[in-house]
Amino acid sequence: MFSLSAALRMRPFLETVPVMPIATISLVLLAYGIGGFFGNFAGAFLAERNLKLAVALAPLLIALSALGLLTLGASPVIAATAVAAWGFAFGAVPVGLQTWLVRAAPDQAEIAGGLMVATFQVAIALGPVFGGLLVDHAGVASAFAYGAVATLVAALVTFAAGPRQAE
Repeated sequence: MFSLSAALRMRPFLETVPVMPIATISLVLLAYGIGGFFGNFAGAFLAERNLKLAVALAPLLIALSALGLLTLGASPVIAATAVAAWGFAFGAVPVGLQTWLVRAAPDQAEIAGGLMVATFQVAIALGPVFGGLLVDHAGVASAFAYGAVATLVAALVTFAAGPRQAE
């Protein structure tokens, strides 16, 4: 789900499924980054109004983007749109999570923030390992299928047990 590992998984997919040339892939990954930039602002806007939605909608949009790539990714337009949407959703993730942490533990915000950074770093390190194993043993699409399932579960758990509005 993390930025660099997601981009690294997307390139082989974009090369083989919609069969995009490298110049087009570069533009699509630029759209991912621009989407992430605007996702930061959208995440902040939503976190001010409904924290649970801010935290849960981002993984839900990532899951939908991954499913879109798996089912309709042969279309270059749909693939590019799904990648940009994934970037947008990913940009909203840290804003919602940090807001949740600060509201849940205002007196321990620095410690909570440090734990969040450590968790992100472990995920960034382990994501490519598991993604690489999936790609090597089950093909490029398997990494997207796993990502779709994992982020869908994250969204459902957050909707069910995520931050309460009073936090």
